[in-house]
Amino acid sequence: MSQAMRRSAVSCEFKALDEAPVGRFTGYASVFYEVGAYGDRVLPGAFASSLQEATAKGRLPAMLWQHDQEEPIGVWRVMREDEKGLYVEGDIADTDEGRNAYALLKVGALSGMSIGYCIPDGCCELVKAPDGTTVFQITSVDLWEVSLVTFPMNDAARVESVKYAGPSMTVREFEKFLRDAGNFSASQAKAIAARGFKSSRDVNDENDEEVVQLLRRLSV
Repeated sequence: MSQAMRRSAVSCEFKALDEAPVGRFTGYASVFYEVGAYGDRVLPGAFASSLQEATAKGRLPAMLWQHDQEEPIGVWRVMREDEKGLYVEGDIADTDEGRNAYALLKVGALSGMSIGYCIPDGCCELVKAPDGTTVFQITSVDLWEVSLVTFPMNDAARVESVKYAGPSMTVREFEKFLRDAGNFSASQAKAIAARGFKSSRDVNDENDEEVVQLLRRLSV
């Protein structure tokens, strides 16, 4: 097995960003057949062995900041191969580096992901591409980590969504939020909390008209 750690970076695009410092995001850490800046091309099935091993251990590869093993910034919740590449879902941690990364993602200053891996013996072949160039065609990798990075080398992979990953409000916390932030009375907040997730189009009872009006205030 090769002991040299390799890295393959891709850029990523965030379609939605929440104001919270902790975020959950999804996307592709690697895209099959795309040639990276170092001439590497990963083929389907390359991550199968690593993912099987991770499943057996109950622990996915690390989420790092700029490939720094002393700077984990979150955890990967999902990793799987599909027809496009290595699909990932991860949570950014509520730490100094995690909040910094999230702030940079929000303004577009950070837009890359990069994988850190080793190549087992016999799993990399030098082949000629249709344009006459040569590429390192990789059939299997030992995946160690996936990082958020500043300087991507390949823009084929994209993060598809980012959203808040914090805990949900309880009914009482939601009522308090409505009173404090929405200036609703205690009775109004209680009515919305109890029935506010019900679409106004589904409300037929005349007694629900006040709730409908309150919900319309929230949507303004």
